[in-house]
Amino acid sequence: MKFNQEVLRTEGDVNLSENRKLWQKNHLSEDTFQYLEKDNEYFIHQSLSTPCLNVIEKSYGIYIEDIDGRKYMDFHGNSVHQVGYGNEYVIKAVKEQLEILPFSPRRYTNKISIELAQKLVNLAPGRLNKVLFAPGGTSAVSMALKLVRKATGKYKTISMWDSFHGATLDAISVGGEAIFRNGMGPLMPGSLHIMPFNSYRCFFGDSGASCAKGLDYLEYVLEREGDVGAIIVEPIRCTDVQVPPKEYHQRLRRICDHYNVLLIFDEIPTALGRTGKMFVFEHYEIEPDIVLLGKGLGGGVFPMAAIIARDDLDVAQDIALGHYTHEKSSIGCAAALATLQYIEDHRLLVKANKLGEYMKLRLMNMQKRFDIIGDVRGIGLLYGIELVLDRHSKEKAISEAENVMYKCMEKGLSFKVSQGNVLTLAPPLIITEQELVEAMDIVEYSIQEIATEG
Repeated sequence: MKFNQEVLRTEGDVNLSENRKLWQKNHLSEDTFQYLEKDNEYFIHQSLSTPCLNVIEKSYGIYIEDIDGRKYMDFHGNSVHQVGYGNEYVIKAVKEQLEILPFSPRRYTNKISIELAQKLVNLAPGRLNKVLFAPGGTSAVSMALKLVRKATGKYKTISMWDSFHGATLDAISVGGEAIFRNGMGPLMPGSLHIMPFNSYRCFFGDSGASCAKGLDYLEYVLEREGDVGAIIVEPIRCTDVQVPPKEYHQRLRRICDHYNVLLIFDEIPTALGRTGKMFVFEHYEIEPDIVLLGKGLGGGVFPMAAIIARDDLDVAQDIALGHYTHEKSSIGCAAALATLQYIEDHRLLVKANKLGEYMKLRLMNMQKRFDIIGDVRGIGLLYGIELVLDRHSKEKAISEAENVMYKCMEKGLSFKVSQGNVLTLAPPLIITEQELVEAMDIVEYSIQEIATEG
């Protein structure tokens, strides 16, 4: 079977490259290869996760550990590890709930789910005071899309190219990543796309143009396209770390109000402290009509997601928006409630902002030193380093980014490569200052090695 390496390179880690094979040959044991062969034999193959890179035995704190005992600081974590792996407070809450109510049949409610709903409503500002839970982020996206159709009577949506909202057919319809959409045939009708905000590789020119002209085009579409019920966006894109300025989302909110279109913020990978706020939209001093949560909501222990919507959108009593088997999961709700409490009790928002400033300073200094770094962008404890062939070119340094990743892994740091050339760094919020210093040293040493070799 032939694979289009260039398509793979535009989305994430290149898991079929010669560089990966070489790294595995030099670092993995025979036992590991045997497990990888079994994984390859029994699991249906899919891009981005086949073949797997390594075999993980343990996860704790900020670390993952492979079966050979090699440990890595995990700066990826699929965005579930805000409170770290195996958080004792979350584990304790889950164990206690297992003893009381291990499963709650969907026909009934339970106390812990009501407590979690109340907690989320209390945390969310303004009119965001109605909640539904789901067993995963993609399911939350699906419920939101159905709620929009029910509330507005309109079936069209506008979303961004390059966005990710999940892997089901409805989610990839509004998503914009080629690796999920290509070859799937007809997708959900009415799914319109526009150019996303991009501060470095803007379709329209510089970052100012990305902010203004992108929204100009959105208005152009809305003036000509009827039946648009909602705009769904990632307010801050997690994968390659795009952070629009405040005026971008404030104008987006005004556009939605003017054209009577609902605004959905997909904060599934970025909420709960990652950006230094509990909700991303708080940075922009606006309020979406629906906000989606997931990933880290389950504390890295249990899959858990939610939608929080305006109270006047509670209009779907005659249909089932979700009604998932594990929708009001007593275990998931216990994990989520403990996660939120831990974030508050340990002031992780303050910590994310403080350590994020250090992270920003280190990365900006690296950009001054190395021509291979074209751009550094981020907020809180979420940063992206975009590598280019030289400071004066936006041509992607794809092989170099891959080599930096493997050099970092040799030194004990794991992270994701996005868009082929963006080093995406998202450490757990529980990371210590000393650990972050060590991680930044590893990144700097590894980039220096690549720059010197070049």
